[in-house]
Amino acid sequence: MNKEIEQLEPTRIWNNFSKLNAVPRPSKKEEKVIEFILNFGRSLQLETFEDEVGNVIIRKEASSGMEDRKPITLQSHLDMVHQKNSETDFNFDTQGIEMYIDGDWVRARGTTLGADNGMGVAAIMSLLESQDIQHPPLEALFTIDEETGMTGAMGLKGGVLKGQILLNLDTEDDDEIDIGCAGGIDITATRDYEEETVPKDYIAYVISVKGLHGGHSGMDIHRGFGNANKIMNRLLYKSTEAFGIGVSQITGGSLRNAIPRESFATIVLKAKLKEDFEVKINDWAQDIKNENSFIETKLEIKLDKVEMPAKMMEKTTQDKILRAVYGAHNGVYGMSAAIPDLVETSNNIAKIEVKSGKIRIGCLTRSSVDTAKIDLANSLKSVFELADCKVTLSGEYPGWNPNPNSEILEVLKNQYDILFNEKPKVVACHAGLECGILGKNYPEIDMISFGPTIKGAHSPDERVSISSVKKFWTFLIQILKNTP
Repeated sequence: MNKEIEQLEPTRIWNNFSKLNAVPRPSKKEEKVIEFILNFGRSLQLETFEDEVGNVIIRKEASSGMEDRKPITLQSHLDMVHQKNSETDFNFDTQGIEMYIDGDWVRARGTTLGADNGMGVAAIMSLLESQDIQHPPLEALFTIDEETGMTGAMGLKGGVLKGQILLNLDTEDDDEIDIGCAGGIDITATRDYEEETVPKDYIAYVISVKGLHGGHSGMDIHRGFGNANKIMNRLLYKSTEAFGIGVSQITGGSLRNAIPRESFATIVLKAKLKEDFEVKINDWAQDIKNENSFIETKLEIKLDKVEMPAKMMEKTTQDKILRAVYGAHNGVYGMSAAIPDLVETSNNIAKIEVKSGKIRIGCLTRSSVDTAKIDLANSLKSVFELADCKVTLSGEYPGWNPNPNSEILEVLKNQYDILFNEKPKVVACHAGLECGILGKNYPEIDMISFGPTIKGAHSPDERVSISSVKKFWTFLIQILKNTP
């Protein structure tokens, strides 16, 4: 099926994207893709090297007549979010992405596609190997681990880059030019708990929450998508209050930057309550489906009888944890007063694991205002500490402050207008881009971000628009021809 993808226009990008997607590249496991990019640069006989943390830098001289232009750094990240549907049999560590065409979209079969940020990587590869595109001196920066910590950008030392302009190719709407982004911080709550033996007169069920949109916990946080962890907690809380259930195990969500689509909980209760419980849980499930019916049309909440587990959570701990998750904020926390319609601060309750006497809850808090980010983080910390959890704040990274007077911004606005006969949207986003981090060691570099249209990033519904990739490629070439 990838042969069909490779025939799409522009063939340069789609061929490189297909080659890239054949290489496993989950975050923090980028060894194979680093080797792939190093070999690519060296095969072109270009200056190619890997820095201390695993970022790859490739340099290409200016085309004839463009030597006096400002050198440009083209930047994208090599890693991709590894999300799949629970029924999909796929190993991100060993398998390449299975792609197919669906109208104007390229999708993957049951997994994330890797268009975030693989389309940017493929575009840069296409420029590096081209012989017929006018461009100033080029420097490609391929960073690692953007999706789970931005450690590549954080580890890039000052003085390595030679570019005076940085084009970040990691945004997801082709009519937008991004000049700012949110920072973030990870909140992790952990605690041990005592387990109790399940009484003999109990029965066991698995509650499943499935079929939610999921998506990017920054770019999609305002869209009203359901959070599987919050929905599951609501069901467990009501079941505890009404029937005194015991929780044996919870597994919900996976990555901090992905809105959780699925959650599974193994619970036990007195066998004599079986009929009443099944009626009520179905009633509660229907209430939740009705509340989410305009957005989450595929939401599925199931109750399946299973074999009895040996242990369940001690009741006092169970009550405290369910109340803490109920009280912890999820979703949009505040809107920006400076930029219309921009989410300023948010939180994603991304992952909950309860098993064998251990509890672990992971959140990602984002904000374009650092003080607001820390304020919400402290609020969450307080809630989880009331449930006797140990709470750590880690992985903090800064936002990217907008520069409306950017020289390269004017170039992009003018060229977009010339090419497409309309003005682009100049925006800041609620995602975490590497520009804010890179700007710390390179404060003089003029940065901008743009890219093709990608929908459903960080979920198995991820897809990239074929027509948009063509538009993006045309725009990128035009920018390079007209840089100062």
